[in-house]
Amino acid sequence: MTASLLRRGAAAAGRRRCPAAEVLRRMVSSEAAPERAPSRAPPEMPPFDHQPRPYAGMAGAEIFEKRKAVLGPSLFHYYQKPINIVEGKMQYLYDEHGKRYLDCFGGIVTVSCGHCHPDIVNAVVEQTKLLQHTTTIYLHHAIVEFAEALTSKMPGNLKVVYFVNSGTEANELAMLMARLYSGNLSMVALRNAYHGGSAGTIGLTGLQTWKYPIPQGEIHHVMNPDPYRGTFGSNAAAYAKEVEEHITYGSSGRVAGFIAETFQGVGGAVELAPGYLKLAYDIVRKAGGVCIADEVQSGFGRTGSHYWGFQTQGVIPDIVTMAKGIGNGLPLGAVVTTPEIASVLSQKIQFNTFGGNPVCSAGGLAVLKVLDKEKRQAHCADVGAHLVGRLKSLQEKHEIIGDVRGRGLMLGVELVTDRKEKTPAKAETAELFEKLKDLGILVGKGGLHGNVFRIKPPMCFSKDDADFLVDAMDYAMSGL
Repeated sequence: MTASLLRRGAAAAGRRRCPAAEVLRRMVSSEAAPERAPSRAPPEMPPFDHQPRPYAGMAGAEIFEKRKAVLGPSLFHYYQKPINIVEGKMQYLYDEHGKRYLDCFGGIVTVSCGHCHPDIVNAVVEQTKLLQHTTTIYLHHAIVEFAEALTSKMPGNLKVVYFVNSGTEANELAMLMARLYSGNLSMVALRNAYHGGSAGTIGLTGLQTWKYPIPQGEIHHVMNPDPYRGTFGSNAAAYAKEVEEHITYGSSGRVAGFIAETFQGVGGAVELAPGYLKLAYDIVRKAGGVCIADEVQSGFGRTGSHYWGFQTQGVIPDIVTMAKGIGNGLPLGAVVTTPEIASVLSQKIQFNTFGGNPVCSAGGLAVLKVLDKEKRQAHCADVGAHLVGRLKSLQEKHEIIGDVRGRGLMLGVELVTDRKEKTPAKAETAELFEKLKDLGILVGKGGLHGNVFRIKPPMCFSKDDADFLVDAMDYAMSGL
């Protein structure tokens, strides 16, 4: 046999390599195949004028071992070797060794203004010096000042606020309001949605990853109006018809409420089909229900085009829930509704020990002021448009990118092994996830298969940061 035939035979054998073995090889190590690494130098992170303090605390390895011993076994972590984050400044984080990372996930879309933003730190510190805690059985100016500022951002008759500690609590309270106000029990939610992890809200959640096998209550999950993966593409009317049919055939015909994120967060940064919420809201209201907008991730100008996610669909909900970015990292959430709906809770005592805590209220008010002063909504629109343009160019270069979606700084990049079949690139996503971390970039993951990069950084994220992110993704993908 000639040498050329031997080479052709070897090449053919390489092409016939077992797919499972290839996936395993990629998962085991990104360093095992240096021949796949890009020949060019990795991109450099933009300069930043901040020197982290020397860290003298417990080492990450020791923390990890203690965490496994004393914290709940359900806790999960990112990366094969978890990072010990010890300091943050604006859009950057630092580990125990002083390495800087570009935070493209904002503590799961929670850091809105920036890590340790001086205005917010000052508000929290000054209030802590005066009064760290009291409850609503006494008077305090911070809670009403914050509530007034928050309701000034709301359209229509959304004028009454209940403060809570998290998005899960906010959605629990909203569901209670909907059931009491409507006199009905059934709730309608979307498949692929995430609304919390409590015993009640996991019923609303439409992802099996987060659901325990317990009674879910009267919850009906309708088709997800996902323009990329949904059965009807971007056809909002077809999805809305399915809502109507589900209520007709799957319920008594009367429902308590309908809850939806406008931009599904945990589900993989999915923006609902245009016009869907208006049609769905009309159907639900005719069935006696109220409409709830979950703005836990998409609120406060993050989408750039609008202050609230639901405004991108041209609707006004009956109840709005929010958390995460409302406090820039403080344990803070809120439910905003109409006076009529809010009044149903006066039938009994509704009380939250920490809802409206003066420190959290002072910090929340500072967040609203910073977002206005620094014009963060316009900034998100500008930087987001730049980033989407660059990501779409990257999509033309790399077949693994199946979809680029979202707006402002609420973006998702879905990775697939086959664009036509939209096969989730699970192993490749895991490998790229590690490579980006090594390059100094922290992104989120989402979607049922964990194959969507969630890009939702602090809203001070710059165009230089966006360019570094895309260049790093290009570098990492070129090495696959």
